[in-house]
Amino acid sequence: MRPSVFIDRPIPAEVEAYIAEHCNIVKWESAEPITSEGLYPMLTHVDGLLTAGLRIDAELLEAAPNLKIVSSISVGYNHFDLIAMKQRGVLGTNTPHVLSDTVADLALALMLGAARRVAELDRYVKDGRWKQGDGRSLFGTDVHHAKLGIIGMGRIGEAVARRAKFGFEMDVVYHNRSRKPEAEAKLGVRYAELNELLSVSDFVVLLAPLTPETTKLLGRNEFQLMKSTAIFINISRGQTIDEAALIEALQEGTIAAAGLDVFEKEPIDAKHPFLSMPNVLTLPHIGSATEQTRFEMAMLAAYNLVDGVKGQMPSNVVEELR
Repeated sequence: MRPSVFIDRPIPAEVEAYIAEHCNIVKWESAEPITSEGLYPMLTHVDGLLTAGLRIDAELLEAAPNLKIVSSISVGYNHFDLIAMKQRGVLGTNTPHVLSDTVADLALALMLGAARRVAELDRYVKDGRWKQGDGRSLFGTDVHHAKLGIIGMGRIGEAVARRAKFGFEMDVVYHNRSRKPEAEAKLGVRYAELNELLSVSDFVVLLAPLTPETTKLLGRNEFQLMKSTAIFINISRGQTIDEAALIEALQEGTIAAAGLDVFEKEPIDAKHPFLSMPNVLTLPHIGSATEQTRFEMAMLAAYNLVDGVKGQMPSNVVEELR
């Protein structure tokens, strides 16, 4: 009997065709957002679920008694209730590695954009405010040869370090849950304790995954350790920082600027203080958002899904669920 899988979002036709070769597909067809009332009856007989952010908790698992695997088109898996999934023997997979270079590109874009005030000065020109003699009021900050601190030295962190070290000749330090001797030797980077990294870096890039240990990893005390000229970049998750503390640090000049792709609440509220700050570059969580990378993520998620429903061990099982 062919396994059945539920797909909660549109995916590329080629990816869907691959899944259809192996499984019966149930889809959320409505243009309306998914509700538990509409969703749960559709999960009664499915063996697998393909998503990118649907909350997988005890209530959903109760509605899907045959579920073997949840395959997420994402690197992050903070939408998984790992305890509930493990109790029911449900595998969870993600899509690491394929997006490392794309996200690293965005980190550099945010660094350059915030340092050289790209969005702010683009608006300045388009608003007709550029005039002779503006001079120092348009100055920014150099990225080349500056010191970069990377918090979270996984594959994306290494990709950022490589670009920074060999492209911009930056001096790179990193902080990670464990030392990475191979990365140190290969990239010429140096390990530092978190407080040292914050105090010496001209740019701080946060890449740590969201876990109970990293929730609000950076708060008021941490921002106060940073240089007044420092620029903070967050492309991890909004919940890894104390957002109120960052707002305060930017408003009071504790740090100079920020480039943010993630926020505590997404989409960000139109009245959020970040949106009225010229020294904050804001993006709509687009770290992996290129056509090629999103296709590769969806294809990898499909491979994981099909392996899981056929009783094979997928390549990208979240470590806590192995």
